[in-house]
Amino acid sequence: MTAGFHSPLPPARTGVADYAGALLHALQKLGDVRPNADLADVHLYHIGNNQLHRLIYRQAIERPGVAVLHDAVLQHLFLSSFTEGEYVDEFVYNYGEWHRERGRELWRERAASATDERYFRYPMLRRIATTSRAVIVHNPGAARLVREHAPEANIVIVPHLFDPPSPLLLPDPVAAVDFRRALGIPIDAYLFGVFGFLRESKRLLPVLETFVRLRQAFPEETRVRIAMLVAGDFVSSDLERACAPLLKTPGGVRDAIYRVPYLSERDFWIAASAVDACINLRVPAAGETSGIAIRLMGIGKPVLLTESQENSAFPEGSFFPVPSGVAESAALFDYMGILALDRALSREIGRIAAEHIGREHALMRISQLYWEVLCKNAVSPSLV
Repeated sequence: MTAGFHSPLPPARTGVADYAGALLHALQKLGDVRPNADLADVHLYHIGNNQLHRLIYRQAIERPGVAVLHDAVLQHLFLSSFTEGEYVDEFVYNYGEWHRERGRELWRERAASATDERYFRYPMLRRIATTSRAVIVHNPGAARLVREHAPEANIVIVPHLFDPPSPLLLPDPVAAVDFRRALGIPIDAYLFGVFGFLRESKRLLPVLETFVRLRQAFPEETRVRIAMLVAGDFVSSDLERACAPLLKTPGGVRDAIYRVPYLSERDFWIAASAVDACINLRVPAAGETSGIAIRLMGIGKPVLLTESQENSAFPEGSFFPVPSGVAESAALFDYMGILALDRALSREIGRIAAEHIGREHALMRISQLYWEVLCKNAVSPSLV
């Protein structure tokens, strides 16, 4: 069997590219898997919610195969790649003619689409779900969104893969210490980290505000020292302006908040090993499983995640569930304080997380699950 593989790949600066690169290498050990193949028994399409996936989405519709939804809300892909007429027609296809005016309204007001919850209430999944031979998602929340659009779709939940760093990228403890020293982060401080592309849905501003409150609650004369690392590029200029009072330029320090830009793969693993915990929130959720959360949990770091159906498959005790809404700030404050005060508990949560990720998200296990889906949905090349 020949499988076509369609996805952004490294060095594209996107988590999907890193994911796809690892998966492609593993699948090629199981069979004949060809990137960007025109002819194959089955095609695997990686679909995300940005411009890098525009052509791949069109190919998935024109030449149906197995679609992997890394995001289960495709609004922003369509808003950035469709004309107004195409967008409104697609909205009507998903939700009916009686919603045509709502589609026009969302198009007109699309400048607010990054933060406006209306755009997350309309994932627009019907076409990809009904066309594809199978739809792979990474969590129960994404599966629910697909099922709501296409009850008869062939939906398969395959957990997000964990690809540990190679020996060449695996940092030693000295590298983590050197990373802290280079930024001026106290070696004994409990270091929280926020990683990845910085957009409103990651709740960075509330996280920073909560961190400042917690730091003020621990007087300087106490032995409890905390710090925050914000690593990544801002996607939203509005968010960058809102966070400016709490952040300095990359490399600068304000209120024990340390800022670095986008990290290379090696530098990411060094920074990940240097932090004590990761904060990785998503509100509104878009059906995605965070690759960053999987990576940090996989190397034994406690992670704070938004309490949602997307994260419901993680076992109790393997992460800190942060409720969205009015309870978010208080929960963040409490959990961050607990972690800073009880490092033994922090290590135990990390250990439980690493055991779960190593067992359920291991690359070879996940690649085998993919291969089984591809084999079940293969057709004759002459029909592709």
